[in-house]
Amino acid sequence: MDTKKKINRYTRIYHQLEELLADTNDRDAKLATIAAVLHHKIEYYFWTGFYFLKDGELIVKTYQGPLACQVLEKNKGVCWAGINQGKTIIVPDVHNFQGHIACDSRSRSEIVIPFKDMNGSITGVLDVDSKDLNSFDETDAGCLEKILGLVNV
Repeated sequence: MDTKKKINRYTRIYHQLEELLADTNDRDAKLATIAAVLHHKIEYYFWTGFYFLKDGELIVKTYQGPLACQVLEKNKGVCWAGINQGKTIIVPDVHNFQGHIACDSRSRSEIVIPFKDMNGSITGVLDVDSKDLNSFDETDAGCLEKILGLVNV
C-alpha cells in the first residue's frame, strides 16, 4: 500500500475511533474497540492486540486474530524490546529478530508500540503481526502512536 493511501486510511480510522471512544471512559473497552477496528480495517493485519505488564510479566489482554501466547517470556521478543527500549519497534522479518517469540508461525513481520499511562509510564504494548514481510513502516508507527493517544484523553 502506498504511503498516501495508508495515511488516508489511518486518518479515517483515527476519526472513527475518536467518535467511538468518546462513549466510555473504560480503558479496556477502548482497547477492545481499537483492536477490533484496526484488525478489520487494515488488510495486512493478521494479529492485533495488547499485552500489559502485571507483576513483572507481560500478559495478553484484548486481541483479534488467532490464539496468542498468554504470557511472553521476560526480556525476549519484540514486545519486550518495545518496553525495554521505550520506543516503537518495526520488524520487517521476524525470522531475523533475535529472540522472536513465535505465537503463530504464520507471522512474518511485526510492529510494537509502547502503551503509556496518563503519567507517561509504559504499562504495555500494542502488538500487530502480519503474514507478509515488510508490512510496517514509519507511517504505521506514527499513525498507531497517534491512535493510542486517544485512550488517555
